[in-house]
Amino acid sequence: MDLRELRYFVAVAEELHFGRAATRLNMTQPPLSRAIKQLETELGQVLLHRSPSGVALTAAGSSLYDEARTLLAQADRVRAKVTAAAGAATITVGTLADSAEQVGTRLAAAYRERHPGLHVRIREADLTDPTVGLRSGQVDVALTRAPFDETGIVTHVLRTDPMGVVLRADDPLAGRESLHSGDLADRLWFQLPEGTDPIWRAYWRSPSGALQDGPVVRTVHECLQAVLWNGSVGMTPLIHKLPVGLTTVPLVDMPPSNLVVAWVGANPGPLIRSFAQLAVAVYRSDRPTRY
Repeated sequence: MDLRELRYFVAVAEELHFGRAATRLNMTQPPLSRAIKQLETELGQVLLHRSPSGVALTAAGSSLYDEARTLLAQADRVRAKVTAAAGAATITVGTLADSAEQVGTRLAAAYRERHPGLHVRIREADLTDPTVGLRSGQVDVALTRAPFDETGIVTHVLRTDPMGVVLRADDPLAGRESLHSGDLADRLWFQLPEGTDPIWRAYWRSPSGALQDGPVVRTVHECLQAVLWNGSVGMTPLIHKLPVGLTTVPLVDMPPSNLVVAWVGANPGPLIRSFAQLAVAVYRSDRPTRY
């Protein structure tokens, strides 16, 4: 066994699908499958039950998964200590709007415990840059929302959130149990500035057929104020507590929003890898509450 094989196995064990695991590892599926087969041969155990729909862990696979995560975490701690011994270690974490709110305290505590003495810088971006500075090199790792142009960027989904429309509490539609985008075609939807990532901008803009001349906003606060003051509408994940005077209604024909941890390149350093692993563990144990 080597650490590379264990990382591959952990990815498959968490995704329960070779294709998704290969995407997560930024590699093709055949070499991943060969690596897992080689690991099974070395151990003399079947680790995965394979089927057309995906895979399931065997008893041996479940045991290896627990041990592999411990070994990989220890390896990352060793690398981090060596890096720290060579000089003051620093990591810059980018966040976007709501991306670190609900479990940020637990994630920060877990990361500090694993990397004592590490200096962490936080950079919060506005809605014009969904990569939160990754592409420009301003941050090392990011907590953000997809979809956006992922060229050169690796993402891992932490949570999938249903979407809703933000309305003023006195809006005639505020009392509805759910809405379709066609119900809002005559409303002014807020927009993101020109030059914003086109994939990201297309996701958050108004539905087809709705008015396009709503206010241009750059922050979540500006979005909410536009609704309060002007009766504009826009979208939000259905997990947040809103200011008094605002409410959300589920938007049933809108695809959900994925909260992701993201970094540049297929081979992140130990501090970035450790951050991503802890983020996955912390968000997996968190069950979002809809307000």
